[in-house]
Amino acid sequence: MIGQSVSVHSPSGMELAGLAGLLAAVPAVAYLGQSGRRHTGAARRAHLLLAAGGALSTAGALAGLASALLTGGHHHHDPAHARSLATMVAIAMGIGTLTLLAGTVALPGATRGPAAALRHVLDGLVIAAAIWFVGWVLISRPTRILGDLTPYPCPAVLLPAVLAALALGLTAVMALHAHRPRRNSIRIAAGVSVVAVAATAISTAICRERDTLALSGVLLLAAGLIAVALAVKAADRPVEVTGDVLERGGAYAVVPMLAVIGALGYHLTRGGALDALGYFGASVVGLALVARQYLALDDVRRYTVRLRQREAHFRELAHTDPLTGLANRRGLQRALRDSPDGAVLIGIDLDGFKTVNDMRGHDVGDSVLAEVAARLRRNLLGGDVAARLGGDEFAVLMHGDADEAMLAAHRLLAVLGEPYEVDGGSIFLSASLGVADTGELLHDADLALRYAKQRGKNRVERYQAGYDELLRRRGTLQGELRHAIDRGQLRLVFQPVVALPSMRPVGAEALLRWTHPDLGAVRPDEFIPVAEESGLINRIGAWVLEQAVVQLAAWRASGHDVWVSVNLSPKELHNADYAAQVADVLAEHNVPPQRLVLEVTEHAVATDMEELVRRLAEVRETGVRIALDDFGAGYSSLTQLRTLPVDILKIDHALVAEPESRTGTAAPLVDVVVRLGHRLGLEVLAEGIGTTAQREVVEEAGCRLGQGSLFGWGVPAEHFETRLRTLQPVGPRPLPAPRTIPRSDAPARSQVVRLGPGMRQVRALLPSDPDFRGSRGDQNVGSVDSGREMGQG
Repeated sequence: MIGQSVSVHSPSGMELAGLAGLLAAVPAVAYLGQSGRRHTGAARRAHLLLAAGGALSTAGALAGLASALLTGGHHHHDPAHARSLATMVAIAMGIGTLTLLAGTVALPGATRGPAAALRHVLDGLVIAAAIWFVGWVLISRPTRILGDLTPYPCPAVLLPAVLAALALGLTAVMALHAHRPRRNSIRIAAGVSVVAVAATAISTAICRERDTLALSGVLLLAAGLIAVALAVKAADRPVEVTGDVLERGGAYAVVPMLAVIGALGYHLTRGGALDALGYFGASVVGLALVARQYLALDDVRRYTVRLRQREAHFRELAHTDPLTGLANRRGLQRALRDSPDGAVLIGIDLDGFKTVNDMRGHDVGDSVLAEVAARLRRNLLGGDVAARLGGDEFAVLMHGDADEAMLAAHRLLAVLGEPYEVDGGSIFLSASLGVADTGELLHDADLALRYAKQRGKNRVERYQAGYDELLRRRGTLQGELRHAIDRGQLRLVFQPVVALPSMRPVGAEALLRWTHPDLGAVRPDEFIPVAEESGLINRIGAWVLEQAVVQLAAWRASGHDVWVSVNLSPKELHNADYAAQVADVLAEHNVPPQRLVLEVTEHAVATDMEELVRRLAEVRETGVRIALDDFGAGYSSLTQLRTLPVDILKIDHALVAEPESRTGTAAPLVDVVVRLGHRLGLEVLAEGIGTTAQREVVEEAGCRLGQGSLFGWGVPAEHFETRLRTLQPVGPRPLPAPRTIPRSDAPARSQVVRLGPGMRQVRALLPSDPDFRGSRGDQNVGSVDSGREMGQG
């Protein structure tokens, strides 16, 4: 077919068929180029490489065949010219095949990155070297499977043959490790392998002047490029690419080595010798395996480091609270194990935090917890550990002695008691803290914390050995309190509320008492917190309300003109049907609503103002009156007093019992609170009056209602009713005795002047005022529970 001649011979039909086959590959190359320009990123680079490789392979084959046709004929045979032309064709098509292989490796989904691409190439090289070695054994002496067709005189065949083996190896690797679905990647790699085999066939045909082999090579080249183009077109369809968690198929390293060993053994047993080509194949297998093993060991090392880092990260996450970023309980326990002697633990629990979650939602509650964590961080010293143990419970591990820990605890108590600004509103919370410096710190700090909450909250307690007994008693109280109502162990006593200055009873506060057959009399400040924490307060509160209304109905039936107040727990107020429950009880026993007063503590007001106002307004719509208890002991402000739907202001006993100030005036704040309450249209009641001097101070301030031990402790209902009978008037009420003329230096007092319905004014009375003496009278408290007397207009 190929000969050296100065004339152009007429091409045969087979030669023309070969050229036509090459032209059939041109549309495939053009489509690859268009696909590359249409895509972006890695797909663009891969498709352009495939197009370039196909163009180089096609151009090399076309140039070689055209040169053979234009310059040769069988009658002018020149083996040297054929070999040089075959070498040029082999080089051109080899470059094209290498470009096709690069495009195959660069395809999206073929590898997971440059490192994976290098591993795939090495794996393919191992398989290719094994294929080469086995092929060398079959082609070389003594096997010579191709016989006289063995292309020994054509060294140019070596390059495309090596690339063909490499393409086959890479196709096998793609079948094992490419991302799923692997179909398109395998089809592209197989098409490139066909192109590489075609390059080998065309180079051999030009070198050995074999028309049939050349035609076969041209057809293979066209088929390979068309297969690549069709696979690229199919790859444009959207698919979900996935990858193996573990790379499959370890046989790619074992099978090639077994094949090499088997082929070498067969070759040596047949008397063959290991020449340069065989040595080359065996060396490539060994070097590729060593390089692959090195990469594998490097991968193992990097994966190990990454695994350790992730393990450390997850271990840290396991010891960290995700909401606040503080240590969690595990983290605190680890810090306790690693802490040296002299460590002190401060347990912290927020008072009333559950109310925040119930009324404002958990998002607001989480914001409060995050702010608590931030405040703890700002007050930590070097080496201290702050932790969130769960819910609203925190802890601080610090180094120092017990005195330093107590100072730090009181500092944290003040810091955590500051208002929390959340969503444009203020939330007031207090905290209870327990300090432990010896023994099992976590256990002892928890006991001290519970004792702090039991003793009234918003305080710091240091662990003492007797707290274990207190904890056991608390558990006993919780168990026995569940059956206290059914067993008839609860009862109500009534503490008088008197009019001043006559000290005549006009109402009573219902107080709960618990007498256990074995435990004896249990104090309310001991079992009420237990009831609130265990969820029993709703049932007990309903029982107290029912009993108080029943007793009030009985007194009214006996002709006693009094009212009764009942303490209201914040947990009861959170019930959506509490207002309806109160209305039903009053209607059932035919008691006017204004005769019942519900007392809510100032601490409950500070928890969530907006929600509390709404709840209290619902209850107040039933006609009952609301009293703000313990005013002056918490966080109430003037704005809250103007907003709260309350009728009675109960001055805390701490203000009433306040010692003389620097000005020499006893209880100066009582007069301020009374004036404030009257100005807001509220009735004011001073509680905790225990001495005559305190009563006189309250009267001087203009307070019309009093309560305390001076007027009597809580007594059973029948005792209180006996006192009411003895005070019932049997005739005209005597006029009060005239009072002595006051001294000119006596302190001024306030007087409430009615300007009209619902309108009042407070004015100051001097000793020289004619009404000064009469202002200390009884002020007609005979019907103190009327709307006019109680500040309802």
